[in-house]
Amino acid sequence: MTDQTQNDSVHTNSQGPSGGAKRKRRLPIKSILGGIGVLAVCLIVRYYWSAEPAAARDTMQSTRRQAASREMPVAEARSEVAPETVAMVNGKKVSREALAIECLRHYGEDVLESYVNKRLIAIECKKREVEVTREEVEAEIARMATSFGLPVKQWYQMLEKERGIQPAQYAEDIIWPTLALRKLASDRLSVSQEELAIAYETQFGPAVQCRIIACATPQDAEQVHAAAVKDPESFGDLAKEYSKDTTSASIMGRIPPIRKHAGHEAIEKAAFDMQDGQVSPVLEVDGQYVILKREKGLEARNVKFEDVSERLSKMIEQRKLRGVSRELFGELQKQAEVINVLNDAEKRKQMPGIAAIVSGQKVTMRELAEECIKRHGTQVLDGLINRMLIEQACEQQEITVSDEEITAEIVRAATDSVEPKPDGTPDVEGWIELVTKQQGISREVYIRDSVWPSVALKKLVGDRVTVTEDDIQRGFDANYGPKVRCRAIVLDNQRRAQEVWEKARQNPTVEYFGRLAQEYSIEASSRELKGQVPPIKKNGGQPILEREAFTLQPGEISGIIQAGGHFVILLCEGQTTPVDVKPAEVRDLIVRDIREKKTRKAMAQLFGHLQEKAVIDNYLAGTTQSPRKSQERALRDMPKMPRTPVRQ
Repeated sequence: MTDQTQNDSVHTNSQGPSGGAKRKRRLPIKSILGGIGVLAVCLIVRYYWSAEPAAARDTMQSTRRQAASREMPVAEARSEVAPETVAMVNGKKVSREALAIECLRHYGEDVLESYVNKRLIAIECKKREVEVTREEVEAEIARMATSFGLPVKQWYQMLEKERGIQPAQYAEDIIWPTLALRKLASDRLSVSQEELAIAYETQFGPAVQCRIIACATPQDAEQVHAAAVKDPESFGDLAKEYSKDTTSASIMGRIPPIRKHAGHEAIEKAAFDMQDGQVSPVLEVDGQYVILKREKGLEARNVKFEDVSERLSKMIEQRKLRGVSRELFGELQKQAEVINVLNDAEKRKQMPGIAAIVSGQKVTMRELAEECIKRHGTQVLDGLINRMLIEQACEQQEITVSDEEITAEIVRAATDSVEPKPDGTPDVEGWIELVTKQQGISREVYIRDSVWPSVALKKLVGDRVTVTEDDIQRGFDANYGPKVRCRAIVLDNQRRAQEVWEKARQNPTVEYFGRLAQEYSIEASSRELKGQVPPIKKNGGQPILEREAFTLQPGEISGIIQAGGHFVILLCEGQTTPVDVKPAEVRDLIVRDIREKKTRKAMAQLFGHLQEKAVIDNYLAGTTQSPRKSQERALRDMPKMPRTPVRQ
């Protein structure tokens, strides 16, 4: 068993018509230092299956009724979507019809909304004889790419990788509506001389170089302000020590030059009214309490107004475009007659095959299904393929998933994940509401794509998971044994880590180490808390880190520890007192926790095995895989060994 098995506590009480995708977030520091074990490993089965699947006996009937009502528009699309094969999974076809149904189930409502919005714009363009040509779209894409210093091809690649936006979707659903609204709103985008003068002063007028300290409360701000007024030269150190704005705090309070008409009026006024070296009064700005120190004034740039007025005009027009477009688009929505058939069961009976009617124009289920496939087909198909792999494995072993088993999974998830109701029963409704809201999905999708795969994989794993006495002892040590209280600095560069380690070694105090963490740690939480991290426990999933931590004496600094692709420096502050409990008293709790974690790890391994041995032809993505091809690829990519000369 790996260290990850016991790494968590076993206590049970413990923008217009189109949108963009979310960016990936950096893992928090606890993923490096605290260890996050094998939790919810069935996440990998599908692109957004949750950590803990849930449903409940007392909610299944209402859920099924809701699911049945939502199935209606999907079923209506079946006769219209071409039954082309989009993939083959171990010799079994995945039809375009099945993909359309799944896409509609997941994204039908969202895509219909944006599709209707786009249709409203198209109708208004036709009415006012406004045309946006393909050349104009391509030119705008080239302009956008150039503004970021990228060739168009690389710009497309970046959009697809970072935001999941396909080139066709970007052109048709983002750029085209933007250009169309710009043309429709052209008469509202005029730029006045006053606006040009303000923009010129902002861009090229005088500025002030300042440092800043942001405090959370007026009391804190007054104390820091008194210290800054008493010794203005210490302002940078005070910013590093006390400012809640971690970005500027890490560089001694320095911020970009303050310019007129570019930010908060109170800050600008204070900056321009002060003399060099002067400290401002405490300023209340958007719920924070800010102190400025003026470093020096910067003269206006020697740029002629007439040389930049055209560029400034375009900049102002672009800035105004979003607000004007939103205003115009709101007017189009109010003027239009939109009948949403998809979300109305009664209307679906009256108008089969229709998703919506926009100012008399029909949007068919086929149109909507194809639009869903265009935007999300590749992603959804991956989920379909993964589900099919599990279904095939269940068929081979004659395994079925019953309603009772799904209900049991509900109760388990609710029991483990949220506080019980006042009467002590699992708060299933609260759990389902929480998890569906977090993921932005319906109950139907959640139960189908989270609960069922989790139960199925668990049944496929069967009774192969065992909990040994060694597992129990390690679990006890992890959760009830001593932990090392540390401060940590996390860095992503070995050379920088070496520099910081040298500084820490020269002054191995908690206060100085905390300052180094504020200045250098790449993790926001460790910067904010001056290096404080959750206590490091045994068997927490980072054996090298743990081994180093438990060898340290209070006040001792570790070497540079490579963990999870980062470089960590620890300062030991001592160990916690073990929990006063006997292993026998918590044995059942530990066994249950370890069994659950090992089961989920086995589920992940089993699913990985199903994927590895599968023969999959994904025609939508243009990819193919098979065990034989994987082996051939591995052999082809294997580095060639130099020949050993034969000694005569």
